[in-house]
Amino acid sequence: MKIKALITGITGMVGSHLCDFLLENTDWDIYGVCRWRSPLDNVGHLLQRVNQKDRVYFEYADLNDQISLLTVFEKVRPDYIFHLAAQSYPLTSFTAPIDTLNTNILGTCRLLESIRNVMVSENGGYQPLIHVCASSEVFGKIPEDKKPDKGIHEECPFHPASPYAVSKAGTDLLGRYYAQAYGMKVMTTRMFTHTGPRRGDVFHESTFAKQIAMIEAGLMQPEVQVGNLKSLRTYADVRDAVRAYYMLVTVNPIPGEYYNIGGSYTCEVGDTLHTLLSMSPIKDTIRIVEDPGRLRPVDADLQVPDCRKFKMHTGWEPQISYEKTMMDLLNYWRERVRKENFLTR
Repeated sequence: MKIKALITGITGMVGSHLCDFLLENTDWDIYGVCRWRSPLDNVGHLLQRVNQKDRVYFEYADLNDQISLLTVFEKVRPDYIFHLAAQSYPLTSFTAPIDTLNTNILGTCRLLESIRNVMVSENGGYQPLIHVCASSEVFGKIPEDKKPDKGIHEECPFHPASPYAVSKAGTDLLGRYYAQAYGMKVMTTRMFTHTGPRRGDVFHESTFAKQIAMIEAGLMQPEVQVGNLKSLRTYADVRDAVRAYYMLVTVNPIPGEYYNIGGSYTCEVGDTLHTLLSMSPIKDTIRIVEDPGRLRPVDADLQVPDCRKFKMHTGWEPQISYEKTMMDLLNYWRERVRKENFLTR
């Protein structure tokens, strides 16, 4: 029988790129879980294949609805499960903490329980490989005296600095618990900052790129609104990230393991802004203005990973340069601005 992969959150940046990667590099059928109200912007290029039932299928479910999840897993019984769906915006989590915790922690529990129920009904005949996507945000604001010399490794203590980070700490621990308690083949990742085309405009580098594109198009004043520019980030390209996720489940997968994954280029957020500005022909006319509304109550201001464990296990290395990632992100927003009218964020 043909191999089936299921992606929760297929309509997001990462989910849509993962689907693209699997279509190009495997012969698997891909089942994407989305809510009936999920925006389809990131998967517009896939809709013809969905309509023709050409290796891509959409299944409607919600992490907050146990029955819908169970129905999907009973129907599809995927061989590989990539759990990417989440309330994924750290800043939003400060104003919607309960929704964030419910969706990300209890939603992951509902998902894993649904899978476990199908496994029990099959009396051990169904053993899918499951990727639970946590986040580097679980490490949060690491105290100065505990910052490791070679970056944040897997055994660094959690110091979550937002309700989103707390929720991802719960997600991370749930994945490991289900592997240990029930023998499920669950692996957990903490991906550090990853970006590129289709990145949501609530994230710093994407809102910078969007604002620059809108300024170039004459749709807003030549001012880029910013938050904390001193925060340190290590960037990976989303296309490298999804290749890592594929390797996680196909290169000697070890149930219960957990990995930090990230890029190789580290800089302050302000440097990222200046990189994007340097790519604009009108860079000299654009001013930088701090917007207090973009500042987090607490910021995870050190996000530099130690990825040796994952690299040694799989051989994965990032391949796409930081400069290409930023140029592709800016061109993505230029194209969207050309096609649509946007309000700044």
